[in-house]
Amino acid sequence: MNTTQHTKELLRKVRLIELKTRGLSEHIFSGEYHSAFKGRGMTFSEVRDYTPGDEVRTIDWNVTARFGHPFVKVFEEERELTVMLVADLSASGEFGTTDQLKRELITEACATIAFSAIKNNDKVGLILFTGQVEKFIPPKKGRSHILRLVRELLEFQPQERGTDITAALRYLNSVIKKRSITFLLSDMMDTDYEAALKIANRRHDLVVLRTTDPREGELPNMGLVQFVDPETGEARWVNTGSRAIRNAFRAAALKHQNSTREILRRSGVDHATISTQEGYVRPLMQLLKQREVR
Repeated sequence: MNTTQHTKELLRKVRLIELKTRGLSEHIFSGEYHSAFKGRGMTFSEVRDYTPGDEVRTIDWNVTARFGHPFVKVFEEERELTVMLVADLSASGEFGTTDQLKRELITEACATIAFSAIKNNDKVGLILFTGQVEKFIPPKKGRSHILRLVRELLEFQPQERGTDITAALRYLNSVIKKRSITFLLSDMMDTDYEAALKIANRRHDLVVLRTTDPREGELPNMGLVQFVDPETGEARWVNTGSRAIRNAFRAAALKHQNSTREILRRSGVDHATISTQEGYVRPLMQLLKQREVR
């Protein structure tokens, strides 16, 4: 494919993703997004007389003591929030056995969140990572900026194949000083990242969307098959006809899933699992609604 054809094909893909995800963000996610994240950044506006029903924690005790009757602080929502998308482009994302690859799932979920954010007048930035931070696009507003992020998610060719969640979150903390809403989209095929999760969650409002594919939990009976680890390149022949091997595979997958869930719980991070089979719409909606209730 020549350069002109490649550019046309890329623009077509960007346009298709915009049509699909912008519609979702306008008709489904915009209300939930705003409700889930409003009030996260608040600025002091004024004080007024206390009225029954006001929360005790909003009382301004200094002004109350000065005037001899209770006053409460009035806050306004900050006009804009900063949303950071931290997207895992490691080689395991190039896997998918149903409707799409995990990387395609990440791209669509990122686009939907980004269009929801700019509808709310928020800024959106992007960090692409593998075993290293591959690219950083600072937060900005506007449709053209969001389309640039989508192009990068579709087209970017990473230098490395592995996964380093700790490096990605440390980089986030170093470049984004103001508290942000950060979405980490990854299959979490990594180890020793719990401390980094906790630190990032203290500095930012961290949400994890863990990508999965049905075949990562169940090994089908296909006889003798060569498997290649996409991140290390290690190849191994596996007799998938063996019930013991299939059971061991299932047990290992379940152990990783439970371990990841426990790490996220201990870190206090809001999270949802999104699948190449079932998509991201329902899990993301449920997550936003849970936050809204809280």
